[in-house]
Amino acid sequence: MERRKQILIVEDDEDIKELMEFHLSKDYYIIDSAENGRIAYDKILKNKYDLIIMDWMIPEISGLDIILWMKKPDHVQRKTPVLMVTAKSDPTDIVAGLEKGADDYMVKPFDFDVLRARVQNLLKRREFLKSLQDSPEKKKKLTFGHLVVDTESHKAILKGETLDLTYSEFRLLEALILNQGKVLSRKQIMSFIQGAEQVVTGRTIDTHISSLRKKLRAYGDCIHTVRGIGYRVDAEESFL
Repeated sequence: MERRKQILIVEDDEDIKELMEFHLSKDYYIIDSAENGRIAYDKILKNKYDLIIMDWMIPEISGLDIILWMKKPDHVQRKTPVLMVTAKSDPTDIVAGLEKGADDYMVKPFDFDVLRARVQNLLKRREFLKSLQDSPEKKKKLTFGHLVVDTESHKAILKGETLDLTYSEFRLLEALILNQGKVLSRKQIMSFIQGAEQVVTGRTIDTHISSLRKKLRAYGDCIHTVRGIGYRVDAEESFL
């Protein structure tokens, strides 16, 4: 029997916290909660969670400061996915949250079915990344439905056909698949695909995305634009 996933909800609004607990309990998660940053800090020190839902503006210690602390290289929970929930809707704030370590974000108010879907995506991504750690061979070959990205030979193969991708397009595809379920800002994408002989600017990212979508044919629809932020490939799609 599969182990039930443990989720920590850090939220100071009691009504929102209770609604989150109610809707997430439908998926049989074990739910823990904290109403301020200090309690969250102590619980993260003592417990191991599969995912953390973090409000940004909370008493004692801000959600962003907790994420910065969690994502330090030596922190035991640095690989635990964090879904930031915030009333800050400005794209610059959202990008800041993502680049400081949040794996995804939601702006209040939000739909609770969307919350459940985002949680499921992040948990699937966590299992996917764990499988890469457990198997070096899988790390060389990333799979996404009928699409195989061979990072060793630098080939992308769709239903047996090798795609004609540029270096930047290949690295972009690799970044998206390796981060399934996570929103990548344009700055994060730039840092991933930048090479010794490659100069990539924010303006060219959209051009690379457009070209990659065409070459992926039906699979191009799996690359979702997050307006004002960047791009995301969900951890599970209906493949053609």
